[in-house]
Amino acid sequence: MNKAIFLDRDGVLNHERNDYITKLEDFEILTYQIAPLKKLHDEGYLLIIITNQGGIAQKRYTEETLAEMHKALYASFEAQGALITHAYYCAHHPTVSGDCDCRKPKSGMLLEAIATYNIDPAQSVMIGDKPRDVEAANGAGVKGILIAPDEQIDYDLVKQVLAGDKFDVISEAMHK
Repeated sequence: MNKAIFLDRDGVLNHERNDYITKLEDFEILTYQIAPLKKLHDEGYLLIIITNQGGIAQKRYTEETLAEMHKALYASFEAQGALITHAYYCAHHPTVSGDCDCRKPKSGMLLEAIATYNIDPAQSVMIGDKPRDVEAANGAGVKGILIAPDEQIDYDLVKQVLAGDKFDVISEAMHK
């Protein structure tokens, strides 16, 4: 079985703007996240994005614009030797689309990734900047790490959680 690092996108891999990112020019990649994720990638972890993108349902931006953002994100990781395996996104929004099984805090996207890539949830972790990210992870049997928006991922903390020393972790920055 494979193991994975599941990653929320906004606030974890790109700058959190506290509103929808509707165009490529506003998509600011947090390049300092690449180094710790590359280490995990080099250790055999799949890097998989799990992101709510309700702005699509609200017609604030298109799936084509989202694809452009993800292409830029993939390229910045690949340039440093880390590969993003897949970016799952929920294009629904409760005010437009009603209820769905994929929008976090539900676990649909994680469960799909686990099935598609033969991932062992017990050897995997989800890193997000909102409690719903950890809730979605737990619903799929995956450990969760909650970081502050734009906080650098702590490689050693991730390894502690993966080793089973801790189940769910709220980073130090979240307590400030």
